[in-house]
Amino acid sequence: MPDDRGQLVEDILRDSAALLEQSARRSVEGVVAAAETLQAAFSKGGQLLVFGNGGSALDAQHFAAELVGRFSRERRALAAIALTTDTSIITSVANDYSYDKVFTRQIEALGRRGDVAWGISTSGTSRNVLDALRFAKSRGLSTIALTGRDGGTIGAAADLHLNVPHQVTARIQEVHRTLIHAVCELVERDV
Repeated sequence: MPDDRGQLVEDILRDSAALLEQSARRSVEGVVAAAETLQAAFSKGGQLLVFGNGGSALDAQHFAAELVGRFSRERRALAAIALTTDTSIITSVANDYSYDKVFTRQIEALGRRGDVAWGISTSGTSRNVLDALRFAKSRGLSTIALTGRDGGTIGAAADLHLNVPHQVTARIQEVHRTLIHAVCELVERDV
């Protein structure tokens, strides 16, 4: 059996690079608009409520950490909460209501008109992310979706949709992280 591990690594890196290149052509306006939406909310005392499942939960936590702490330079702390971090809330809401309500219930408690609700879903179909975005919009929050594949119902439900049109979750997540970093860079530069 030939050892093709090196070729596999090269293929993964090339596929990721090609997808990043594609995103450089098609995502610039959306990233700028997302950063402007966040800057407007922060300038008025608003906050970011960000959420997703699995790897997208990790991306939500990373995003919030970059804004509360810092991305690459010293500046004031920015209000961002990953709705994926409080296991007591998540498990109690899932137990008492359903897992579909774990983000909606937190937005009901924490979200205010003028805040930003940002849902992340590589499939574009996560029910709890979709429900949370719809609920947030009904409460006067700006909504942003960061999706993969064709964006699904989640992309269609948001005020602003950033999409990585690929079928492989790992490649989508790699580009999601880069787009989040680009948003952080813009927000941090202008606050």
